[in-house]
Amino acid sequence: MATVSRTATSGGLWSRLQGWLGGTGEDKVVIPVRGGASAWLPQSTTQSRVHRFDQTLLWVIIGLLVFGTVMVYSATVALSDGPRFESRSSFYFLIKHAISIGVGAVALGFMLLIPVKLWEKAAPWIFMLSIVGLILVLFIGRDINGAKRWVSLGVMNFQPSELAKFAVVLYASNYMVRKMEVKERFFRAVTPMVVAIALMGGLILAEPDMGAFLVIAIISMGILFLGGVNGRMFFLMAAVLVLAFVLMIALSDWRRERIFAYLDPWSAQNVFGKSYQLTHALMALGRGMLFGVGLGSSMEKLNWLPEPHTDFLVAVIGEELGFIGVVAMIIAFFWLTRRMIYIGRQAIALDRVFAGLVAQGVALWMGFQAFINIGVNLGALPTKGLTLPLISYGGSAILMNLIAIGMVLRIDMENRAMMRGESK
Repeated sequence: MATVSRTATSGGLWSRLQGWLGGTGEDKVVIPVRGGASAWLPQSTTQSRVHRFDQTLLWVIIGLLVFGTVMVYSATVALSDGPRFESRSSFYFLIKHAISIGVGAVALGFMLLIPVKLWEKAAPWIFMLSIVGLILVLFIGRDINGAKRWVSLGVMNFQPSELAKFAVVLYASNYMVRKMEVKERFFRAVTPMVVAIALMGGLILAEPDMGAFLVIAIISMGILFLGGVNGRMFFLMAAVLVLAFVLMIALSDWRRERIFAYLDPWSAQNVFGKSYQLTHALMALGRGMLFGVGLGSSMEKLNWLPEPHTDFLVAVIGEELGFIGVVAMIIAFFWLTRRMIYIGRQAIALDRVFAGLVAQGVALWMGFQAFINIGVNLGALPTKGLTLPLISYGGSAILMNLIAIGMVLRIDMENRAMMRGESK
């Protein structure tokens, strides 16, 4: 198998990216995807490494979950006054959200007990399980607003595309470890993975859920790049992917109409139609100004802004907590993404390639999905049905987010155990 390395030269694009995302000066080192470990590890010891896992990371996650719970309650407390949820208590969404977090917390704890090696072996089977789920949802899924994305499990509606995101992280990482010769035999090595991701993408688009497909495409492309695909091949694949998205929009009447509505949201034709959510989100953010109107004081959540607790929760946050609240949340997501990338780099430096790619894949998932959701709420990106990780209401999304983060914490635990001289 080939050795793939990235050398942190003073002027290279890669070194700048690693330095930006990877932390302090002692971390800016040569990161081999395949190779020895000890030569690339920072030699200094900090107090944080005495702990079994990254406690700061855990507290940031808990902070985001608590913040999300408060904002979900604020966004939904008045929904029972409207015709759609008039039979529900004002605490209905808060209770369900808290239950989802509780179940997710148990799952996170369970993930801390499972060695990463077992997940590496199970990766292809989890990918197949996600494919089965995506097929089933097309036949037995609940039809909500013309989309079949959810399977009723009694206590909750599960979204198979959320499992698919986790499955792609595991499968792509496992595949890149097994096919490290991508530099020498690129097309032969990558074709089976591309076919598998295309199958998954086709099933997700059939729901339809273009937002989930976009996240999965970003995860798989990112892991390909981090796993050793050279720049020319990576940009060639990125260009093909962009062309595919352009064709999907061009060949679909309703997707074209949504793009046109996004480009001109305030026109008389769109303001009460396809851009209704966007315009009300922008009004909410404009009303919030710098410091917001105060927690619980949003006007747009009073049955004006559709889906204020899921896709457009950021608009409510901006209205109630203002520009300062939104920026603080963005900083928390940036730190979370940066920290998980560093844990992945550390694992790769310890010659744990699968674990390192998984941690960085989860970082790409959380970071880009947060970027897309916030961009949609700010009017910087076209409307997509994506929730804000760890914060928005959504049982299956919260569950899979916490499972993925639990795996990153397990990777960090194993990294620290190896640095202490213990067995993995």
